[in-house]
Amino acid sequence: MQNINKETFSFLNDLKLNNNRGWFEDNKSRFINIQNEIKFFSSRVIDELNKHDNIKDSKVFRIYRDVRFSKNKTPYKTNLGLSFKRSTPSLRGGYYFHIKPNESFVACGFFNPNKQDLLRIRKELELDSDEFRQIINEKSFKNNWGSIDGNPLKTSPRGFSKDNSNIDLIRMKRYIFIKNYNDDSVLSSNFINNISYDFKTMRPFLNYMSTVLTSDLNGISILENDI
Repeated sequence: MQNINKETFSFLNDLKLNNNRGWFEDNKSRFINIQNEIKFFSSRVIDELNKHDNIKDSKVFRIYRDVRFSKNKTPYKTNLGLSFKRSTPSLRGGYYFHIKPNESFVACGFFNPNKQDLLRIRKELELDSDEFRQIINEKSFKNNWGSIDGNPLKTSPRGFSKDNSNIDLIRMKRYIFIKNYNDDSVLSSNFINNISYDFKTMRPFLNYMSTVLTSDLNGISILENDI
């Protein structure tokens, strides 16, 4: 089996109602079966993505919650998460798939860029955002992914003028796009092909950002300089 199984949603719904260690241990065999299927699903997604990208590795996130610093002490997540990392250093950005009953989605881009990368992106946009805006506002791209999710600062970042014409982009703390799916879509026999296509449509954005993050403000590759 290479697709998401109905049992995955059934288990997550049951877990939401019984989020305790006793119930989980009694249903551990269900979880192990689902986990194995998800790992195989992940490998099939990698195969599809590698038809149009170069994926370095993937990760299936743990279902166990870190409750040490959380007021919510329930021990288990009620979703499953998979990430796919592109081959670095030349290819930047990544893909994510979130599995949760009635709340599944894929995301792509730069969720939590490090301080150096975030500054580099902001400096690029400070100088010129024309290509960036052209990519994210292209009709087919926008129809498929909608608007960018940037979780912007309330004020301009330190060192950037609030009067800059691109301050709306500079204020962003992340540069990601999210697409939601209903349960029927996730369970569809064509789902792997569908998300592969969705991720493929993200390539112009990832290509642009990869170029920015592997060059200086003069457009000179920092990768070549490292050789």
